[in-house]
Amino acid sequence: MHRRDFLIKASAAGASGLLAVPRASADPASRQATGVKVGEVTDSSATIWMRSTEANARRADGIERNGQRKPYPVNLPTRELVGSAPGARGRVRVTIGAREDLKDGKSLDWVDVVPDRDFSHQFNIGDLAPDRIYHYRAETSDAAGKLQAPLEGHFRTAPRAGDVTPINFTMTTCQKNSELDHPEGFHIYESMLRKNPRFFISAGDVVYYDADDPVVTSVELARFHWQRMFSHPRHIKALLAMPGYWQKDDHDTWGNDSYPGMPVPRGWEPWSWQDGIRTFREQVPMGGKTYRTARWGKTLQLWFTEGRDFRDKNTMPDGPNKTLWGAAQKKWLEDSLLASDADWKILVNPTPIVGPDRGAKRDNHSNSAFATEGREFRQWAQKNLGDSFFVMNGDRHWQYHSIHPETRTQEFSVGAASDSHAKGTSTSPGEDPEYHRFHKIAGGFAHIETGRTKGQAHIRFKICDVFGKPVYEYTREKKA
Repeated sequence: MHRRDFLIKASAAGASGLLAVPRASADPASRQATGVKVGEVTDSSATIWMRSTEANARRADGIERNGQRKPYPVNLPTRELVGSAPGARGRVRVTIGAREDLKDGKSLDWVDVVPDRDFSHQFNIGDLAPDRIYHYRAETSDAAGKLQAPLEGHFRTAPRAGDVTPINFTMTTCQKNSELDHPEGFHIYESMLRKNPRFFISAGDVVYYDADDPVVTSVELARFHWQRMFSHPRHIKALLAMPGYWQKDDHDTWGNDSYPGMPVPRGWEPWSWQDGIRTFREQVPMGGKTYRTARWGKTLQLWFTEGRDFRDKNTMPDGPNKTLWGAAQKKWLEDSLLASDADWKILVNPTPIVGPDRGAKRDNHSNSAFATEGREFRQWAQKNLGDSFFVMNGDRHWQYHSIHPETRTQEFSVGAASDSHAKGTSTSPGEDPEYHRFHKIAGGFAHIETGRTKGQAHIRFKICDVFGKPVYEYTREKKA
């Protein structure tokens, strides 16, 4: 098969034969109120997430639950809440092609969507050409087979590993709905889109199960948090033109500083750890593992680590046998970093490795609770990766560029998604000149560019405010 005749591979469908084959209609309204997410883009593949909904937009006139956390009425369905977007039985498919008008488009088979997957489906698309723009049409039909208006978007595949192609991307973290800075969605989504990134990274705490009202006590409530977050018009618009890589941290896994085997906090029952694991995988486009690497040509390779599923208890005494990553993931991380010949290597970790962090925290590699593994990894990176390696972290609600005083490991924190959610270091630890080259308590995102010019490879980190204005820049160059 030639590249121009790319093969589209649909992942396993739900129950087949339940619905009529969709037929033509003139229904002008979409039924995709939570938008489309494109993820895990490589030089030859991508995953497209779709979901069928009852209405074409989020509920705007229901019960508002966006302030102080209160007990949730057992008999109150989430469809009554502002921001809800209940799912609906139907069928979904994707048509994809290199032409904007999709006259060269190839259509996948229709797939039934069912309640067990929150009426969502992920299409795994393979055999795409490298470094090419693809356009797609996300189509739905109702249970009777009546077609509904589609959503249309595009993405660009990664270049081949050896291709010298300039790359730019953005990264964000910590998007709490109660700290939203615009009624139609966070400012950062419009701001990132204006940068025209090849992709963006959502580095954990995509939603806040335990700290946004209503507190999650069931899968239904967890799904509502995702509906509310991704039905904002700005978010839908941005994600139709901006593929992503999603990571999870504590608040979008189960709760604050959570770990496997953690006692169930009072009031969370029957919401469980495994419920949280399944719900995240249901709501974002993702492959077989939550830790993985992505290659973007000769100039860039990224690693996305899993910080919750394999960790020991936070409360366990620190020592050489205590791990946050788990033995298998740590071996994969070090082996794949050593195997890479990319100009620049970036580890995207949901929590800090350098810090410094607040003294009372016991949740990450910059804390005393996991200090041994953090120190060992920084020393290993210094010995084996040198100046071509950087860390970018989620979780912290302030922006910084830190350099570890002993190993010189560099780390960039992008800050929370809004200024109102920025907090945490005005007194403890505050700005530390031993570590910080930049420090600001503010929201925003990061914008990173890589490339080569006249035999020199360069990488440029820009820390931006919520409107996209750079507030700090750092550039490193080396001989290519």
